Amino acid sequence: MNDNQQDQRDPKDPGNNGGKMRQPFFIFLILSLVALFITSLIYSRVGNSSTQEITYSQFLELVNEDQVESVVFDGDRIQITLKEDSDFAASEEEDQAADYYYQATGQRMVTTYYTAYINDEELLPLLKEHQVDIDGETSDSTAVIIYNILSFAIPLILFFVLISYVMKRMGGGAMGVGKSNAKVYVEKSTGVTFKDVAGQDEAKESLQEVVDFLHNPRKYTQIGAKLPKGALLVGPPGTGKTLLAKAVAGEAGVPFFSLAGSDFVEMFVGVGASRVRDLFKEAQKQAPCIIFIDEIDAIGKSRDSRYGGGNDEREQTLNQLLAEMDGFDTSKGLLVLAATNRPEVLDKALLRPGRFDRRIIVDRPDMKGRLETLKVHSKDVAMDESVDLQALALASAGLVGSDLANIINEAAINAVKHNRKFVNQNDLFEAFELVAVGGKEKKDRIMSDKERKIVSYHEVGHALVSALQKNTEPVQKITIVPRTMGALGYTLQTPEEEKYLETKDELIARITTYMAGRAAEEIVFESYTSGAANDIENATNIARNMVTRFGMSDKFGMMGLASVENQYLDGRAALTCGEKTASEIDDEVLSIISGCYDEAKRLLSENREILDKISDYLYEHETITGKEFMKIFRELKGIPEPETPSESERLQGHVAPQEPTVTAAAQQPAAGQTEPQAAPVQQEPAQDRQSTTQTESQPAEVE
Repeated sequence: MNDNQQDQRDPKDPGNNGGKMRQPFFIFLILSLVALFITSLIYSRVGNSSTQEITYSQFLELVNEDQVESVVFDGDRIQITLKEDSDFAASEEEDQAADYYYQATGQRMVTTYYTAYINDEELLPLLKEHQVDIDGETSDSTAVIIYNILSFAIPLILFFVLISYVMKRMGGGAMGVGKSNAKVYVEKSTGVTFKDVAGQDEAKESLQEVVDFLHNPRKYTQIGAKLPKGALLVGPPGTGKTLLAKAVAGEAGVPFFSLAGSDFVEMFVGVGASRVRDLFKEAQKQAPCIIFIDEIDAIGKSRDSRYGGGNDEREQTLNQLLAEMDGFDTSKGLLVLAATNRPEVLDKALLRPGRFDRRIIVDRPDMKGRLETLKVHSKDVAMDESVDLQALALASAGLVGSDLANIINEAAINAVKHNRKFVNQNDLFEAFELVAVGGKEKKDRIMSDKERKIVSYHEVGHALVSALQKNTEPVQKITIVPRTMGALGYTLQTPEEEKYLETKDELIARITTYMAGRAAEEIVFESYTSGAANDIENATNIARNMVTRFGMSDKFGMMGLASVENQYLDGRAALTCGEKTASEIDDEVLSIISGCYDEAKRLLSENREILDKISDYLYEHETITGKEFMKIFRELKGIPEPETPSESERLQGHVAPQEPTVTAAAQQPAAGQTEPQAAPVQQEPAQDRQSTTQTESQPAEVE
């Protein structure tokens, strides 16, 4: 939600306790002060008196000593009031209490004594003899009674009020646990329109049709069209699903009910179905309106046991949601939007037409989409003339809208840190490395000369093998400066154009580039380090996909041996074969990796002089640009400089770091070893991913 966005909640909405949630503390404080004030008034009236029992003998002694002012016969006891100048005290404690009271208030504590009534014929003559006032009426004890009642009732009332507010905050109130927690927003409070959403043109087009239907229903109903009951937004995290839903509400100008799937079931068991009924009841009162359920997989998970079915509470909630979506009248303009990044676990009954009629894919943006997204997020940021957003869009393949927004913000913060009034291209690419590669430069990490030498050869091995092969991405930056996320160095590569397919030769070249760091260590130091761990992991993933999914294995041919699960999250592939075949797959994967490793060793051995000289240069300078690397490489190879710079070299003119493939060299684990923190780019065929993506940190290969 935008900073200037204020949510307006309907005060009549029973599930709307958003405004009240900010008031309980102040209301409770006011009630407490009022209660203390009333108590103090009562105490001021009865607090300066006390009652003390004495023996009948003491009573007679007081009468004989002329210390008794009056007596009241009250049933089976006698109330005794002493004269003001009496110094009688029934006990030492009473005497001390009277002194404390006088010191604190400046008033004398009046003590009323009483004793048991005894049928003594000599008592009345004795009282008359000593001129004691005699009365038979009962004294008024109303104040004492009220005080005793309130001293018990007020804490009880305050406790009940406090518990009531706590219950409301946690579940809709003690008597309203089944009420919906939906927050209602109207057009002026969302502050989001389709102009604020970039890089998702197809998704916007589908939703714009729905908005137009809400604005002009007659145009559609005349031809017999009906408003879709629901639309399901599907895509990876950070692509803008929630933003799109808010944009729909902002464009339509209708009430917007926003909640998460987990809001239906919170503290109390058995309230999910009730909350669904309440939500749709309130929505129908305010129709036309939009209901948005974020992370609907929390309640819409399949009832199949494979996906954790058997939860009675969740199933009851899902059944009620299915019934409500079947029951409401679309002519009233009620639209249900939902978002998830796990569509494969949703119940089939929820996905059928008539409930969610449209499935809208909100995928990672392509280069054009990334450029538009960067423009939207940078429109309010002061930038100088060196900024080239297209270069950043090309380098950020695989990143989502939230990543790009973060890059722009980090760049602005970096400019302020260096006391500049404008963001430049260096700020953007430093922010890109922070977001995509992982962490800031860790300048205080002290590495030994031997480790720096190893990392230097490791990184140059990647860059050199990449330059010696065809079908590879140009090197943009090489560094041995450690990062805070653990990488001890990395090689950054940027594609010259957006790609959606990769050939077998390109995948083999990528694996060979990954293995080049380890190969350089073996050739130069005749040993290995843990710095290649991430390279090995990435190379293994590519080789396994080649065998099991891409049909690029001579042994298995075009046979599908794995299927992707959670394609919008981790994209992990699960084997669909037996144990024997799985073992043969491992052998085939190892064969591919070993072949690529041997090829990397061959290329580096044949170019050992170049490897040594560039490694020494990197060791001395710590960071070199791709342009510097290629200049040294061409000089040593005797290759003339190209007359027309390539697109990648043109981009280097702005800033060295640009990448979609980073080979981060050595990431240091807890044990203190160098281990790569890699995040290489793994671009897979569009058919397999619906868009070429590089896992979130994949825009760089870390070694």
